[in-house]
Amino acid sequence: MTPGRLLLIPTPLGDGGPPLLPPEHLREIQRLRRFVVENEKPARAALKRLGHPGPIAALLLQRLPESPAPAALDVLLAPCLEGEDLGLMSDAGCPGVADPGAALVARAHRRGIAVVPLVGPSAILLALMGSGLDGQRFAFHGYLPIPPSERAAAIAALEAESRARRQSQFFIETPYRNERMLETLAQVLVPTTLLCVACHLTQPDQWIRTAPVARWRAEPLPTLGKRPTVFGFLAQQ
Repeated sequence: MTPGRLLLIPTPLGDGGPPLLPPEHLREIQRLRRFVVENEKPARAALKRLGHPGPIAALLLQRLPESPAPAALDVLLAPCLEGEDLGLMSDAGCPGVADPGAALVARAHRRGIAVVPLVGPSAILLALMGSGLDGQRFAFHGYLPIPPSERAAAIAALEAESRARRQSQFFIETPYRNERMLETLAQVLVPTTLLCVACHLTQPDQWIRTAPVARWRAEPLPTLGKRPTVFGFLAQQ
């Protein structure tokens, strides 16, 4: 029997706007009946937005454990080994990129299951594209420390690395801490460092701004609210 495939499905980044997937990929998603998901409720909402013919409530969704053992991953991948295609979805964006899913993908490779990443929105890459920072040398660091002193130290260390390597540094924050993060960046980074803030990407109210830190300090900082935001900076030589 030919194994099925594991399809990596990018999901919309917010509640507004189009799904942003090519028609041929939408057709692939719409014929699937089994999915491994980060959480069931947002996955069902995303499948509805992606035009799945459903009925959505009848689809088979299994939640991906936070720290799955190989045996648990094999259970999730069992449909593929029986010849059926399986979809992998995170709550928003691309699975395995600053979101759960990498362990399942790695296990699929180990079991000889074809992995098929589908085209779709990634807030990290969209922020990099729109930032004007160095796209040849960049790093993504996920979440920085929460305690203020540790966060400031981490930012200073990343700025030093950025200057030494001429490397763009990107990271995200839990949305309700966005404004505190921006305040810390404006305080800690040196005035000449280029700072990018990319807010609510792909949504009708999205915006991206890159400017030297000195300019961010000279003006009132924007209100980010609880909208998903990507931060990036590049230290100048």
